[in-house]
Amino acid sequence: MFIDSHCHLDKIDLSLYNNNFSAMLDAAHERNVSRLLCVSIDLEQFQGMYEMIAENENVFASVGVHPLHVENENGIVSESHLQALLADHHRVVALGESGLDYYYQTETKAYQQQSFINHLRVADQSDLPVIVHTRDAREDTLRLIKEHGGDAGGVLHCFTESVEMAKAALDLNYYISFSGIITFKNAQELRDVVKTIPLERILIETDAPYLAPVPHRGKKNEPKYVVEVAQCIADLKGVSIERVAETTSANFYQLFKRAKQLEAN
Repeated sequence: MFIDSHCHLDKIDLSLYNNNFSAMLDAAHERNVSRLLCVSIDLEQFQGMYEMIAENENVFASVGVHPLHVENENGIVSESHLQALLADHHRVVALGESGLDYYYQTETKAYQQQSFINHLRVADQSDLPVIVHTRDAREDTLRLIKEHGGDAGGVLHCFTESVEMAKAALDLNYYISFSGIITFKNAQELRDVVKTIPLERILIETDAPYLAPVPHRGKKNEPKYVVEVAQCIADLKGVSIERVAETTSANFYQLFKRAKQLEAN
């Protein structure tokens, strides 16, 4: 079984499936992609996203605000609001995606940091992991995790940073998630990071509908293509794709413990 640990199902173009959401999930299941985590990026669209996935026992959700959606003080979600959303939506298994993005936004650093802190605090209070987006913000990302993160840890998703940052995140009880970027021709340095990180601390994702892996690059991404990410990791690690599937799935349930609890109930 493969698990797509980070996708945005509400953003996927379903025209190839006659606008049938279940048909898209079936296409993933045909490739043994049996579980998915649909990740929130803003609260205005969260309820619609959650209603889309809520009746499907194979799909979990997160709740949070992407740093690029925190454009000013009004974009900072409060701890109480996040707590209320957690209480009302039982299939939420993580906070995020939150984090810091200084590549596209530098003038909003202070707002992004406060939003990230609020996510980290609520995650600590709720014993849930955090899904972290980080770009050009290595020092601040690690600092805020150290200062405000909880024991439940989290994941640096769609990782594109250095091996030094990856190792520092591992020390903070974080996992590293790789997307289709590792299959790109110009991503040799990132592939070297994959070789360095223990398989037992790796997750796989599509970040669909973005970043389709080779040989699908240029197409709209979707969960069924997480298999190509797994195959690339298997090749880099010199292990079977079956081992990658088994280990990354176990890693998923180790991190997202509420997902495991939901399946047990």
